[in-house]
Amino acid sequence: MAQQAKKRGREAATEVETKFGQALDEVEGILARLEAEQIDVDDLAAEVKRAVQLIALCRRKLAATETEVREYVDALQAEAGETAGPSGERDGADPAAAEGDLPL
Repeated sequence: MAQQAKKRGREAATEVETKFGQALDEVEGILARLEAEQIDVDDLAAEVKRAVQLIALCRRKLAATETEVREYVDALQAEAGETAGPSGERDGADPAAAEGDLPL
């Protein structure tokens, strides 16, 4: 059990230190080496495991960023008195004007 706790601690530290772009670049590098058959069979499992960890990290970072951005947008809309109605349209706003909004 102590080993699992240490492993989770190392993974959390790696996640904090690894930027999204760095993780994506590393996954792309692993994929390129896989496609070019440049990874030795002895290293294959470790490389695939690392890619899976990095993809999970990227997904978590994307989800966290999406949540944070939504919170900012919601706060901005609340501040401006624009609350979303049940249909997702802004109260008092022209629904046609919302077509140019970026999806979040």
